[in-house]
Amino acid sequence: MAEKLVLIDGNSIAYRAFFALPLLNNDKGVYTNAVYGFTTMLLKILEEDNPDHMLVAFDAGKTTFRHKTYEEYKGGRQKTPPELSEQFPVLKELLDAFEIKHYQLDQFEADDIIGTLATQAKDSNYDVKVISGDKDLLQLVSEKVKVSLTKKGITNVDTYDPDFLMEKMEIRPDQVIDLKALMGDSSDNIPGVPGVGEKTAVKLLKQFDKLETIYEQLDDVSGKKLKEKLENHKKEAFMSKELVTIEQKAPVEVGLEDLKYNDYEPQKVASVFRDLGFQSLISRVAVNEDGDPGQESPKDWEEIEVTVLSELPADIITGEEAVVVEMLHENYHASPIVGISIVNSKGNYFISIEDAKNCEEFVNWVQDSSKEKWVFDAKRTLVALRRHGMVLRGAAFDLLLASYLINPAENNHDIPAISHRMNERAVRYDEEVYGKGAKMKVPDDQAVMQEHITRKAKVLFKLKESMEAQLKENEQYNLYKDLEMPLALILGDMEHGGVQVDVKRLQDMGDELDHRLTDIKKEIYDLAGEEFNLNSPKQLGPILFEKLNLPVIKKTKTGYSTSADVLEQLQDEHEIIEKILLFRQLGKLKSTYIEGLLKVVNRDTSKIHTRFNQALTQTGRLSSIEPNLQNIPIRLEEGRKIRQAFVPSKENWVMFASDYSQIELRVLAHIAQDEKLITAFKEGKDIHTQTASEVFDKSPEEVTSQMRRQAKAVNFGIVYGISDYGLSQSLGITRKEAKSFIEKYLSSYPGVKEYMSESVQEAKRLGYVTTFMNRRRYLPEINSRNFNQRSFAERTAMNTPIQGSAADVIKKAMIDLDNRLKQEHLQARMLLQVHDELILEAPEEELDKLKQIVPEVMEKTVALDVPLEVDYSFGPSWYDAK
Repeated sequence: MAEKLVLIDGNSIAYRAFFALPLLNNDKGVYTNAVYGFTTMLLKILEEDNPDHMLVAFDAGKTTFRHKTYEEYKGGRQKTPPELSEQFPVLKELLDAFEIKHYQLDQFEADDIIGTLATQAKDSNYDVKVISGDKDLLQLVSEKVKVSLTKKGITNVDTYDPDFLMEKMEIRPDQVIDLKALMGDSSDNIPGVPGVGEKTAVKLLKQFDKLETIYEQLDDVSGKKLKEKLENHKKEAFMSKELVTIEQKAPVEVGLEDLKYNDYEPQKVASVFRDLGFQSLISRVAVNEDGDPGQESPKDWEEIEVTVLSELPADIITGEEAVVVEMLHENYHASPIVGISIVNSKGNYFISIEDAKNCEEFVNWVQDSSKEKWVFDAKRTLVALRRHGMVLRGAAFDLLLASYLINPAENNHDIPAISHRMNERAVRYDEEVYGKGAKMKVPDDQAVMQEHITRKAKVLFKLKESMEAQLKENEQYNLYKDLEMPLALILGDMEHGGVQVDVKRLQDMGDELDHRLTDIKKEIYDLAGEEFNLNSPKQLGPILFEKLNLPVIKKTKTGYSTSADVLEQLQDEHEIIEKILLFRQLGKLKSTYIEGLLKVVNRDTSKIHTRFNQALTQTGRLSSIEPNLQNIPIRLEEGRKIRQAFVPSKENWVMFASDYSQIELRVLAHIAQDEKLITAFKEGKDIHTQTASEVFDKSPEEVTSQMRRQAKAVNFGIVYGISDYGLSQSLGITRKEAKSFIEKYLSSYPGVKEYMSESVQEAKRLGYVTTFMNRRRYLPEINSRNFNQRSFAERTAMNTPIQGSAADVIKKAMIDLDNRLKQEHLQARMLLQVHDELILEAPEEELDKLKQIVPEVMEKTVALDVPLEVDYSFGPSWYDAK
């Protein structure tokens, strides 16, 4: 059987991959879409063709020997986008990992390298496959040389042999250069004969066979105009033929034996895939003996010796320990601890939770603030240990928070994922040890689990220094050490303490909503003149659009659309619409919030223990889950009343709520240094009335409530990066009107306009934007050629410093307030953070003190050029405290 050689046109395939796929980038901000597309094609070739020899040929530069013939060769071609240019070195590194030869030759193109090697291989009886997106290479087609041209995307190709070429294009391989000579090629700026297209060229070649014969027998060409074109552009035609002819005797310095391909090392390629973020491709290259995909073989790892402890000898503690408290499930409030690993410079240790909590030395060590603990997720660790009566002190490093600040766009910050990004790979992914989802369980072999948890702690111990160094290099160490770390422990205490819930009140609310829903349903049936399934669009649609003859806004494949946006457009058409919308809103309140909250109340304590996500949002804002207490709808009075069920945990205590007034707009005024905004806030003016006055050119006294509402939407729209389309939807006006509002706003506040422009330019220069406290948000799409991606990145560049800085302020206020409550020896404690609001509970006798210190602390937490303003209220429930 003949040897098989595969030759790939590197520039052509990378170029096509780049434009076929959306811009992708890995966690380091490196663009990877061209590399990814190229890789999918490469894997397909290796799987299907199993080549004996391989080469990827690249162009060496802009100038080639063809430019001596025609200076304008490839002239006018657009400059290669920098997002593509920067991927070629990455692509070559990937080829090195695959151990595939790549080559370029000064003054020659990839086509010439391929043509020369294909000819040599054909003469040596090799079977050759050429892969490209360039039809010029079809001139190489023969019985021994097949050319695969990309069609749609990258992996979809047409493979040409002489028969298929004749069937597809009605020419022989040797006529390809004549075809191109006649029709030219605008992509390479090859002139050809103006006015001669592919059909005419094929017709001429069928009649005359080749270019030379056409000109020898020019009088036999039919058509006066065609004859004139050929005659007038003879020089261009022959020059074009010379330009498109591939050089098959280029001075290539690699021989066929140099191209020998002996397959790749799976783990080496998998490692590169992980660095590039190609998780979906890992399973295609790396499979261990035990069948687990994409993981380096444990037999190649450094062996570790795990000492299983039943107590904690004092002589093994150094004061700098990496600690992993392992739980299988995300909900660590309910998940049991399956083991604890401690790694330090002396060794690797494992202890069960039962032995740990019964060991006085262990408990004392956990609670000794002078002994440093390096942990993964200090908040999670604190909550888990508090459940067993231990208070974590001395947490000096948090791998989760460090990783989050360094890579805020990354969505996986568990220890194996972090370690792989940091090239410390000797630890399995959790699912390989415990299984996935509902199937997660402790392995039967305890030694496997003990080693896995200890390997995690060992990785943590190794990475601490390099992670801190990167934070310092990014000027984020203070953000990490002074803000996020202390906040994690405060949030842990808040989570552990939970919020008291009046279960009976919640249940009564559910009953009240049931009665309301029944009444509204009856009213809807009366208006419709019949009963039907309100939750069925198939039944609701005909009622609205056929029986009641309302205008049809939108149709779907299955009938009429009855989505919320459609119904909102119909509100003025019939009173039934408003009732249907209310029915849906109240139904969601009952199912999502009343029933949802009842499901997560702790039966023993009647408390809800929400979990705060500290390492999730790219703006730095906190969010909460299970349940999401930041998302209880309060626009409807029925939704607001849900807060009545959140009450103090002790008798004669009250709920105390304090929130920042318009903090984002105050931050904007400070960042933008806009004189009008700063003056308005300093003078205590209503900022929305002030903006309406500017935008509508009215005195403040002339501003109507409608004008103020529109100005408010513009104010907050600027903060959240709203577009004219978004504002038009928000206000129910045309895009033209919305655009006019935004333009008037920016002309009224020139400092804001300048800030927005500068923030975009800064993002383009650096690739990221920062907040007050140097939190970063990376924006690789800021230089994208794709308008939508670039526009989103530009809006994000404008609003992230505002939203992120506001988040920094609130986080710092929480730390300052926690410190102050302790200094004053108050019993009051923070329960929740909801956007710009802090909710506390406190004894009634501490109210006067809270009224003084809470606003004082929150307003002085940072010094801005405008005053921070805090409102507070209190009462027997969260509802009454607002």
